Amino acid sequence: MNDTAPFKITDELVAEHGLSGEEYKTLLEILAREPSLTELGIFSVMWSEHCSYKSSRFWLKTLPTTGPQVIQGPGENAGIVDLGDGYACVFKMESHNHPSYIEPYQGAATGVGGIMRDVFTMGARPVANLNALRFGAPDHPKTKHLVSGVVAGIGGYGNCVGVPTVGGEVNFDAGYNNNILVNAMCVGLARTDKIFYSAAKGVGHPVVYVGSKTGRDGIHGATMASAEFDDKSDEKRPTVQVGDPFTEKLLIEACLELMASDAIIAIQDMGAAGLTSSTAEMADKGGVGIALDLDKVPQRETNMTAYEMMLSESQERMLIVLKPGSEHEAETIFRKWDLDFAVIGKTTDTGRMIVTHKGNVEADLPVTVLANSAPMYERPWEATVPPQPILPEWVKAPDNGVLGGLKTLLASHHLASRRWVWEQYDHMVMGDTIVHPGADAAVVRVHGTDKGIAATCDVTPRYVTADPTMGTKQAVVETWRNLTAVGADPLAITDNMNFANPERPPIMGQFVGSCQGIAEACHVLEFPVVSGNVSLYNETNGIGIPPTPAIGAVGLIPDTKYVSDHALKRDGDVLIVIGAENGWLGQTVYQDIFAEKLEGAPPPVDLGDELKAGRLVRSLIREQVTSAVHDVSDGGLLVAIAEMALAGDKGVELFPYEGRQPTHAIWFGEDQGRYVISVQAEDAERILERSRLLDLPARLVARMSGDDALTLTNEGSVPLTELRQVHESWLPELMANP
Repeated sequence: MNDTAPFKITDELVAEHGLSGEEYKTLLEILAREPSLTELGIFSVMWSEHCSYKSSRFWLKTLPTTGPQVIQGPGENAGIVDLGDGYACVFKMESHNHPSYIEPYQGAATGVGGIMRDVFTMGARPVANLNALRFGAPDHPKTKHLVSGVVAGIGGYGNCVGVPTVGGEVNFDAGYNNNILVNAMCVGLARTDKIFYSAAKGVGHPVVYVGSKTGRDGIHGATMASAEFDDKSDEKRPTVQVGDPFTEKLLIEACLELMASDAIIAIQDMGAAGLTSSTAEMADKGGVGIALDLDKVPQRETNMTAYEMMLSESQERMLIVLKPGSEHEAETIFRKWDLDFAVIGKTTDTGRMIVTHKGNVEADLPVTVLANSAPMYERPWEATVPPQPILPEWVKAPDNGVLGGLKTLLASHHLASRRWVWEQYDHMVMGDTIVHPGADAAVVRVHGTDKGIAATCDVTPRYVTADPTMGTKQAVVETWRNLTAVGADPLAITDNMNFANPERPPIMGQFVGSCQGIAEACHVLEFPVVSGNVSLYNETNGIGIPPTPAIGAVGLIPDTKYVSDHALKRDGDVLIVIGAENGWLGQTVYQDIFAEKLEGAPPPVDLGDELKAGRLVRSLIREQVTSAVHDVSDGGLLVAIAEMALAGDKGVELFPYEGRQPTHAIWFGEDQGRYVISVQAEDAERILERSRLLDLPARLVARMSGDDALTLTNEGSVPLTELRQVHESWLPELMANP
């Protein structure tokens, strides 16, 4: 594409750039002239849904984003929370959905690379990666190909960079058959006096390009990520970026080395929209203009045009504004790490972005307008009407008994072990991982201290589909419980809002309901949103994904000697369940498998009870009264107990339930706000009384049996080896079959 050749901007060309007729009309009014082709490309990516959040900004502004622990909320590359003693946790979650469906290996790999750059550009060393993956039905013809490619891409990138992948979730549902979700999360560690921002303040400062050379990969990546799919989506393969984890590792080390000096004024990674967004955002935040000479941009392909260079999303690239006179010091560092270094421009007092190439001015745009003129839509929305609750007795008991039902659940695609996935990730590199994948939350040590960072991500789309507000509220409290279960004080969340086409009022209504759920839960729990990402238009041929507002969260463990996990350890212990038990079976895994349908309202969340239960459990962990803790989630109480027994390889004798609800509903219901704790028998009554004083129901549910089975009176027992076999064989067998 030759952007200097004469051309006419047609309606078709505008549409190809993802702009509506009204948006292009607004652009003409802003410029008071027709744009050049490069300028059209620049505005198209800056106004894309992926970069501008034009359909979501109105509602994102309603989320709570502040708190005494918050150093940086939304608006920078990543959020930052205070860990005390001069340490800060930097974290964010972001989607790479569309690229991962088209090219699963590179799509997932570059998603990991991109989110790590968001973190280390703030001055943090990445210390942990997580991911939330959603694939189609197991028997869909593309599912195994996509699972294999995505998992390999995540492992291939993270393992090579040397950052542990410590947690996440993997789910299968037919609703994602034609539009998978790949959400990547990164957690970094920084010193509070060495945090870097992207505001390019000051005039006459050198603008420096570092990292890999620019190629033609990823052009229109942001625009592609902001559009629906159709039968021709595979033709968008050239818009998928190609990653190089070894270069990323060099880039991390070089940037952190330069950050140890006093040379940097501002730094930004070149993510979505590449050189365009990084330049515009840095200049706007600093209140300056910026002049770029594209002849100086390191290029790996010949005859690249200004249009291509400004829109390329080639990976492993950063833009830095340096203090004058520090160029030699910076160049020495980057050359030492075998990375490209080039001064490609300078900050100016013009307030404009001026881009030249081969002696021609290819773009001359007002920075403030470019960075802030994207439309903000208050799209029409229709609230989802939540279904009525169903009674537990309306859902039949399992024909094969409670223990047989447990085996069926553990062997299902919902609950089968994901070990096949996480064993392909290096979760021990760096040597600071304390709690590994498969637990409620991962825990990594703050190196050289007694502190630990806990991290998790979660959402239950079937709940959100039925009731977006309650379902998203549950996603927030689930992460809060996951952090609590390992002994962490919950600090803050990042969100990844994955939805279908917001131009359809029912879909926009799902988004609005989710925002309302996040806002309410985060406000009550004092658990602010400090970063996030919105991914819309996740649909193919008009069929959208289930609403999937993934929540990532971090917490602080003040002293890692009080870390907990869910593996049973201590012979002679008894198990107590804390929290109300109503046998809620609507929208549950049990209902889906045994009734072969999902109906009724999802389980309600009581935020007051969540606070009380969480504080009690954290106290018990730090008093070292408990030897294992697990929150109760998918599959209910019996699944939680079975997971604890399998993790510790310890047998359990279950106490029969004696109450008014159907037995199978108590064992498999997904009532919220519950934890199972393992304590010494002599402590049990004291703990039960503490719970009752808080008006929290609690009861003894089991004791360690000393054998290698789960036993239930009147039903007999099932050996742990049998449970382990059905639980761990499903996914390897799925992936092994042709």
